[in-house]
Amino acid sequence: MPHHNPSPSSEYRTLLFDIASRKNIEDGYWDIWGQRHETTDPVCQAILASLGVDTASKSSLRQALRNLDQDTWGRLAPSTLVASASSQPLHVDIRLPADLGDSTLEAILLLEDGQRIQWQADLSACPHVEAIQLNGTAYLRKQFTLPESLPMGYHQLELRPPSRLDSSSRTHLILCPDRAWLPPPMQQGHRNAGLAVSLYGVRGESTWGCGDFTALRSLIDWVASELHGSYIALNPLHAIHNRQPYNTSPYLPNTFYYRNSIYLDIAQIEEMNTSSWARALLSSPDVQEEIRALNQSELVEYERVHKLKLRFLKLLFRSFLHHHWRNNTPRGLRFRAWAEAEGDLLERFAIYSALDEHLHRLNPDLWVWPDWPAEFRDPCLPSVARFRDEHWRSVLFHKYVQWQLDEQAAAAQQYAKHCGMAIGLFHDMPLATDRCGFELWANRSHYVSGCRVGAPPDDFSPKGQDWSFPPPDTAAHRAEGYRLFAQSIRNSARHGGALRIDHVMRLFRLYWIPDGFDATQGTYVRDHHEDLLRILALESVRSKVLIVGEDLGTVEPYMREALSSFGILSYRLLYFERNSEGGFRLPHEYPVQALVSSTTHDLPTLAGFWCSRDIELRRQLGLLPDEESYRRRMEDRVRDKERLAEALAASGLLDPALADSAARAEEMTGEIHNAITGFLVSTPCLLMTLNQEDLTKEPDQQNLPGTTHQYPNWRRKMRFSIEDLRQSDQARDFAAMLRHWLDKQNRVARKASRESS
Repeated sequence: MPHHNPSPSSEYRTLLFDIASRKNIEDGYWDIWGQRHETTDPVCQAILASLGVDTASKSSLRQALRNLDQDTWGRLAPSTLVASASSQPLHVDIRLPADLGDSTLEAILLLEDGQRIQWQADLSACPHVEAIQLNGTAYLRKQFTLPESLPMGYHQLELRPPSRLDSSSRTHLILCPDRAWLPPPMQQGHRNAGLAVSLYGVRGESTWGCGDFTALRSLIDWVASELHGSYIALNPLHAIHNRQPYNTSPYLPNTFYYRNSIYLDIAQIEEMNTSSWARALLSSPDVQEEIRALNQSELVEYERVHKLKLRFLKLLFRSFLHHHWRNNTPRGLRFRAWAEAEGDLLERFAIYSALDEHLHRLNPDLWVWPDWPAEFRDPCLPSVARFRDEHWRSVLFHKYVQWQLDEQAAAAQQYAKHCGMAIGLFHDMPLATDRCGFELWANRSHYVSGCRVGAPPDDFSPKGQDWSFPPPDTAAHRAEGYRLFAQSIRNSARHGGALRIDHVMRLFRLYWIPDGFDATQGTYVRDHHEDLLRILALESVRSKVLIVGEDLGTVEPYMREALSSFGILSYRLLYFERNSEGGFRLPHEYPVQALVSSTTHDLPTLAGFWCSRDIELRRQLGLLPDEESYRRRMEDRVRDKERLAEALAASGLLDPALADSAARAEEMTGEIHNAITGFLVSTPCLLMTLNQEDLTKEPDQQNLPGTTHQYPNWRRKMRFSIEDLRQSDQARDFAAMLRHWLDKQNRVARKASRESS
């Protein structure tokens, strides 16, 4: 961190914050209590240093400004232009020396479908926008007009300037719809409900210690037939290291692009029919005992499940090589075509996975790539290419595993649609990946070193949050046309009808914490949110996937306005929807364009909220500073229960005479449980999600923030197995009640739609 610490009035500080503004660093922010926090000079200096800016002196800052100007004016056209396909003809800003302002420009537009459009442009006819002097040269900015009726998609524009300019300019031209996709019935106000489950915790007769895609199909049966649900909302299914307790969070995966092999149903892989070795292993007493033990375990045993399934996958892959790969059967050719379409991302992920497995086998103390031998820490090194060639079977194996995951996920989504689900699988995309995982190994140039991402102090975390992963390099992403961002959306949403974007404010800004500072000392750095929202809308429309943005925390009004304008649904949780006096908002005060839910994985379940299970756990685990803090939290909880009971009574869902006694009850009564569910259904929100724990009235939540080994995060199994759900009178009665409320709401919505039309 620079030692220079000038006075606030100095020229140095003016230069510093001028550069900071151009690098999208905000000069301060408002917290949730309405207090303003100014970005300090040391924080600004540290963030700029992480972005490669020398902040040592006034002269270095002046040079940095000159470099920024030269980068802008020295390029003929922008590296990337993201625009609305409905706003044509489009205009591209071009910058060139003033003496070339009347010359001729050759333009080539290569559309995504391969069509090529080429023409000559007379620059003298292009509107003049701006003129400047830079380093002794006069420059002009003009508007260059593109042909009309260009299709949506990812195109390439090449501008070939007069010969005395050094090189041609290539622009990623991305044309997008104005809104994300929404199913036609929902456009008319039809409401849909679904169940949110942690797939790893789904229990069934055929599982091997954790939920899999076949168990998911069985759950689809129940949700579609009993709940008349339109979707099943899943935890992120992305690949993780499956190492307890630090590498099991689905919200800190290895990669955005590929999935976790523990969700495979091994018995459903076609090679089980041709591998006598795998069938013999499956029938062995040791394996059958391990499967029984894993199924009977109270918690998901990630490492054991992964190890067991890996044994079978290796045998099945051997059979695939013998019967299909070498013989180019239709199945073998289908795999080749799939892997080729995945391209470089799959290739790198498979190499990374093979290296991780190989190096850990050689040295069990090697757990993460930063500790690997130097010759393997960069995917572009020749030694990595040699490893790929020498261990091609291992690399191909990891591609085969991802192919099987893709096929089983596709089958689950097809089955959901077959069962009448309007949406089907509702996927979840995490904010970030493990800093010691694939993403940072393969795409390091797209991340900024020297800072971490987190959140400023709020009610949830008074000291702020440090999430310990590096922020994305927005300039690097933009320079290559947001390729990785688009692919992350595409792969996360694949084989689904909806996608939840965790911490959707990332599209607008992230809270950066420089190394050497704590979470109270960071500030926000902006992203190009309109570009990202348009690309999100494009991927949504192409895949017919509706988008929900998790907009909790420090959210400025313009963010929700922008999300709404692009047709992205808000994410509203009962606990957080309060009025200015702290009371709970009534159902009619909720927005239509939203998903409403009782809780999420990081918050107490309904039953846990009512019995203060989360507060008691924090006390038992020593996570509260003192008894006074415990007492204050318990008093606040009683007050919140009273306020919620009052809202339920005001909504006509709870007898007012029962409200006071229900709020002071230690356990949640059936009346309260049903009333809260009715409350959620009574909102006008287009989607209503019921969490699995709230369906079965479980007091323990999936994740207790701030803990690792102290609490079994991401390991809790459902109280009921799928077979239990089918036989449970309680679940059946609750499902009937939910269907009744939802049907009533949709009848009202249909009537209102007819009257308005």
